[in-house]
Amino acid sequence: MTEASAIDAASKRLALALDALAAAVERRREADRGEETLDAQLYALGTDRSRLASELDAAAARGRGLETANREVAQRIDAAIATIRAVLGAHEH
Repeated sequence: MTEASAIDAASKRLALALDALAAAVERRREADRGEETLDAQLYALGTDRSRLASELDAAAARGRGLETANREVAQRIDAAIATIRAVLGAHEH
């Protein structure tokens, strides 16, 4: 192999190695962009989860309040029915 052909072969190997390096750098950049996108999505999911948990807690509290109000209304209706029956029963005699 002559010196010129050896230099030519080395240049070709160097060019191939540089192409491979450039491709690896681009793959790494794409992976980093994907990771940034994933991080943003995870942050958004975490924010949504916190908001939904808060809304669920508020809805559960409203539900408990409605149950309490329902019980109180039922007791008042029962008392009113008992009073009406008592009044009607007193008028029957």
